[in-house]
Parts: sequence; C-alpha cells; structure tokens
Amino acid sequence: MRFKYIFLISTLLLFIGGLNSCSKSSGYGGTTTTTPPVTTPAVSFQIKTNSQFGSTITDVNGNTLYFFSLDANGSSACTGGCLTIWTVSFTASPTFGAGLTTSDFATITRSDGTKQTTYKGWPLYTYTGDAAAGDVKGDGIAGVWFVAKPDYTVMLANIQLVGNDGVLYDSTYKPGTGVTQYLTDDRGVTLYRFTHDVADSNKFTKSDFSNDNVFPIVQVTGTANVPSTMDKSVLGTITVFGKTQLTFKGWPVYRFGADSLIRGDTKAISVPTPGVWPLMNASSSPAP
Repeated sequence: MRFKYIFLISTLLLFIGGLNSCSKSSGYGGTTTTTPPVTTPAVSFQIKTNSQFGSTITDVNGNTLYFFSLDANGSSACTGGCLTIWTVSFTASPTFGAGLTTSDFATITRSDGTKQTTYKGWPLYTYTGDAAAGDVKGDGIAGVWFVAKPDYTVMLANIQLVGNDGVLYDSTYKPGTGVTQYLTDDRGVTLYRFTHDVADSNKFTKSDFSNDNVFPIVQVTGTANVPSTMDKSVLGTITVFGKTQLTFKGWPVYRFGADSLIRGDTKAISVPTPGVWPLMNASSSPAP
C-alpha cells in the first residue's frame, strides 16, 4: 500500500514536469520565449580606409563623400546641372563613427531651401559616377572636387578675390573679376605668405609675438594630407621662437587676423598694397 502511494506521487510529479516542459515548447502548442537580437543603429558618417587616399569619410551606405573647392565660403555652389552629377548629402539626426568629432558636422540651408550636411564647413556630396561603396572616381575632377578626408592639413578653394579695400581682384592682384584658386586650411580659412620672407625663415613675426594677431602664424604639430592635385612634399614646418609654423614650398604660412577665421575672406591681398601678402596655390614658386 505504501509502495503504491509512493508510485502515484512519483507519477504525478512526472506528469506536472511534463506539462511545464510542454508549456515552453512550441512543438506541443505552447509559446516559446526568445530574446530579440540587439540591433546597432547604422552609422551616418564614418571613416573608411582607402588604398589610394588613406582615411576617407563615407555615408551610411559606404559611399565616398566629396568637397567642392568652389564652396569656399561655406555655401554650396553646386546647383542646376551640377546636381545631376553630384548628389547633396544630408542626414537630419546623424550618428558618427570612431575618429569623427560631432562638432565638426553641421547643417546648411541651400539656396533652393533644401538641407545639406557639412564637415568642417565643407558641404558634402556623393558622386553619381561611383558605382560601388568605396569608389573614389570623383576625386580630382576639373581640379575642384576632392575626396572628403578627416586629416587634410590644407585644402584648395576657388573664389573671387576681394581685398580689405573692398576691391575685386584677379589672380595677379590687379582689379578685376574671375575665380582664383588658392590655399586654405582644413576649414576653408585663407592662407597667405609674406613676400619679404625667405625659404624656411619667418621675417615678420616678432619674438614676443606682439604682432601675431595681425598675421597669426599657422601652427601645426605636423603635416598630414593635401588635395590629390598637390604633392605632399611641398609642406613642411619651421620653429619660430619656440612654436611650430607650417611652410608651403618653403614659405612660412600665415592667416590674416582681419579675416576673423571666416571662410572665403581674402582681405589681406590688398594689405598694405596688393601683392605684399599674396595667396598660395599649386603653381606658386618656391621661396627664395
């Protein structure tokens, strides 16, 4: 009798266990509890390594992004038919991959009222001729389109020159109209040289830097990259009273204080007279 009682209890426990097992198995009509996979949001902008250009900036689909040197003042000069070849890049609430700084990105409103994302003040585009993610076929086109990189030391801009006197100047620093290509820093601020300097020697800056606010030296910790139409070897550095100044073809490089770090301003070309503080570009002669 006692044996029968124990047998019935054991059978009952096995039966309850079986019910619990069935409740966890969809094979017996129960529900299966699963933990949904964790999904990582796609990164809007990221750095990719390209065999030709090194670090490049791409969009969420891996498409290479580009700068347009005619966007020197921070607004987009690519309109009309240009937009059939170059596509405006815009993300409303972007996320960023490793190596990119959020504050380097911003949004502008184009002349047609649409939005465009910028990086370090350069409006961003993709190229319709890039057939696959990672292609860089748009670089160097017409000498004004360049792969967007996070590590340019200098960039190129194309714009009408306007002196501090308000006069329009051509590339020879005579009054006139026309677009001139010149050197900027990575954020589009105009760079200058001083005609009284000689190779790797700064003749302007005082030892106490009391005049550095007039023509600040361009300080760098080293040189990285240049647009593909230029040779990186044209960049160098010198030490000026304990500070490292960028050089270009041996010319010490300066900004102009009155430009106030505003992209596209070229005021120094008329100070004190046209030609004393000229711009630089790929065709500039080396410093004597």
